[in-house]
Amino acid sequence: MRSEDEQDRAFQELRRRVREAKVLSPAVESLLESVRFTGRLSVVVQNGKILKSGYEEGYFTRRQDERMTG
Repeated sequence: MRSEDEQDRAFQELRRRVREAKVLSPAVESLLESVRFTGRLSVVVQNGKILKSGYEEGYFTRRQDERMTG
């Protein structure tokens, strides 16, 4: 079993990565950039395991972006 200090350090590292948005692998980030995805990703974790994940679409073409801002 992990010591309390190790658990505290692990939890602090988790908080740091979430705060700095470092929760996705570089491969997934690359895919999101390639499709210009601007939607919402959701991940549900229970007991340290991913229970469910999903997304809401929200990616747009450049033309649609210009219409929305213009």
